[in-house]
Amino acid sequence: MKRIAILTSGGDAPGMNAAIRAVTRKAIHEGMEVYGINYGYAGLVAGDIRKLDVADVGDKIQRGGTFLYSARYPEFATEKGQLKGIEQLKKFGIEGLVVIGGDGSYQGALALTKRGFPAVGLPGTIDNDIPGTDFTIGFDTAINTVLESVDRIRDTATSHVRTFIIEVMGRGAGDIALWAGVAGGADEIIIPEHEFDMKAVAQKIKEGRDRGKKHCLIILAEGVMGGNDFAEKLAEYGDFHARVTVLGHVVRGGSPSARDRVLASKFGSHAVELLKVGKGGLCIGIRDNEIVATDIVDTLENHKHKPDLSLYELNHEISF
Repeated sequence: MKRIAILTSGGDAPGMNAAIRAVTRKAIHEGMEVYGINYGYAGLVAGDIRKLDVADVGDKIQRGGTFLYSARYPEFATEKGQLKGIEQLKKFGIEGLVVIGGDGSYQGALALTKRGFPAVGLPGTIDNDIPGTDFTIGFDTAINTVLESVDRIRDTATSHVRTFIIEVMGRGAGDIALWAGVAGGADEIIIPEHEFDMKAVAQKIKEGRDRGKKHCLIILAEGVMGGNDFAEKLAEYGDFHARVTVLGHVVRGGSPSARDRVLASKFGSHAVELLKVGKGGLCIGIRDNEIVATDIVDTLENHKHKPDLSLYELNHEISF
């Protein structure tokens, strides 16, 4: 291939810009032309496409978000939307597409693949819920952002002898809550992938207070329920002086960590290597610290992301 394009779609994630930079500069290094598509699949269908050069991706590696912007575009799930997108790609002479995003973005890449257009997916989402990879771009930054807030909340929780319920993003996945909870010494981690007993949670708080413990931190994944709903249900078992903090979209923002920048750079470079030799219909990931490429159809249709539940058990054993 001599001409490829890049788009970012769905929720933004720290490190997306680093991935765009890597794809662009690796492709130019290999003698290829690179085009950026603004606003994801919406921009693709609208033909909002521009050529990128080395300068366009300068001073971007440290920036959060995505300078190509992102937008929801459910119409791309239709045949009409997909064919219009391919028409625009062909109009610009683009032979392959790099899609950076989460599950919805991957579904778009999957649809293009099934219609014979070479696409390569890069996992960019703070949720870490994409099959085919141990970690996604943005996840490391997100859990460190949560951790900083948890450490700060612990100080005020101790000062007032309170229980804090900290609601974190993650949609239907509990990875952010799980990793940040273990790192932050949470008393309880509540995630969609593991059942919990509210009565047992309340009993654990009471036992801690009986021992003289001055705070309790509960990390709650948004996919289970909202923080205020959780607090109301907990109050049925006693007055624990509970307060709720919803971290929300602050977890998506900020400068990407070193790990996310390196991961994004590796993913982007490998995507170009594949497209250069005409390979599409793949998604990039990291498994056991090795960069891998798997068939996007098989990965999305036959595999599901599973969190490391050994971390849940570890936290249960060491947080009391």
